[in-house]
Amino acid sequence: MTKSLAQLKNIPNMITLTRIVLIPVFVTALVYQHYDWALALFVIASLTDMLDGFMARLIDQKTKLGAFLDPLADKVLLLTSFILFSVFGWVSTWLTICVISRDLIVVMGWVLLCITSNDTSVAPTMAGKVAIASQLILIAYVLLAINLPELPDHSPEFAEWIVAALTVYSGLQYIYRGLARNAE
Repeated sequence: MTKSLAQLKNIPNMITLTRIVLIPVFVTALVYQHYDWALALFVIASLTDMLDGFMARLIDQKTKLGAFLDPLADKVLLLTSFILFSVFGWVSTWLTICVISRDLIVVMGWVLLCITSNDTSVAPTMAGKVAIASQLILIAYVLLAINLPELPDHSPEFAEWIVAALTVYSGLQYIYRGLARNAE
């Protein structure tokens, strides 16, 4: 069995691939206004995000493929959610632009770092993890509020500002780390 095929067959990578497959189903549920299904799918996808990393460490099955697919799956789920939620008017457009811009800047910085130093490794920062967690929480809350109308306003402005601040801070931290590594 080839190494790449073996990486696909390990449990954490299968969990990550499940999350990737759930994304178009999640989008379909949103578009066809099955918000209860969208909430359930988002919760399942979020749980798989925690589970794949935990399993990779627990059973010592960390792979380069998993290190690539896991953040990719997170980004696709979050960016898709923010774009759709912005179109539907559930989150502010400026916040969606902020989230997308941060991710584009980080990816462009990574590409530049790869080109200039042949270094492809970028370790996630605690600020980045907190920003992602805040984004996941906001998306989950909006979905929960849509399904439970008795909850307060489903687009809480204060929460959006917190998510934006954490997102911008983590983006600045990645830029600083990239510039520092490139200066070495």
